[in-house]
Amino acid sequence: KSMNKISVYGSTGFIGGTFCGLYLDSIIKIPREQRKPESNDILYLISTTTNHNMLTDLTIDVDVNLRVLLETLDHCKNNKLTFNYVSTGFVYGLDTIDAKETDICDPKGFYSITKRTAEQLVISFCEVNKVNYRIIRIANVYGHDKTVFLSGLMIEDKDITLYNNGDDLRDYMHVIDVCRALKIVMDKGKLNSIYNIASGNPLPFREILEMLRDNIGSRSEFIPIETPRFNQLSVP
Repeated sequence: KSMNKISVYGSTGFIGGTFCGLYLDSIIKIPREQRKPESNDILYLISTTTNHNMLTDLTIDVDVNLRVLLETLDHCKNNKLTFNYVSTGFVYGLDTIDAKETDICDPKGFYSITKRTAEQLVISFCEVNKVNYRIIRIANVYGHDKTVFLSGLMIEDKDITLYNNGDDLRDYMHVIDVCRALKIVMDKGKLNSIYNIASGNPLPFREILEMLRDNIGSRSEFIPIETPRFNQLSVP
């Protein structure tokens, strides 16, 4: 029955498209301009993906992460619904390693700030309207789409510049594993709760690139450069 399926918002995105591909028989793809869900279980993935938007468009994070969300919530005043909102670990701040769900949030940058605001809006709306929810914060997601650019540079043996010599720790998790974790949380997770999804095995960014370079057999070199002020203050 359609009401037992998952209404997926953001089904054409990197994570949403992968999720839909894995669970094709269990999902309903909600069109980009549609706000009303078509089932009682909602997986909400509509979002910007970077703090860099504030350099070019000060309103896009508010429009995408907040306005569209509120337009959707306006159609969710049904206590039979469960609203699963996918957020980011970067709501904890610049240091996300070993973050716990109970840690105080201190987001930096417009993307992270609006994601945290969206969480609070979801929780407030759901509590007032007696709608169930889950907030799901995910770590750094990688996969084929996210490695094509760097792989292309390495295939051409081009050098790659790195901030902080690539020593910044990140908790990387493959998009397929992220999607499987999302499904487990939706199937078995406690309602009205917050969940972190991460590998628990942080690695320096440089180590990831070294593995990629060795796998390709590239002669690319890594060149350390000064980290811009913007990245120091707002980009994890």
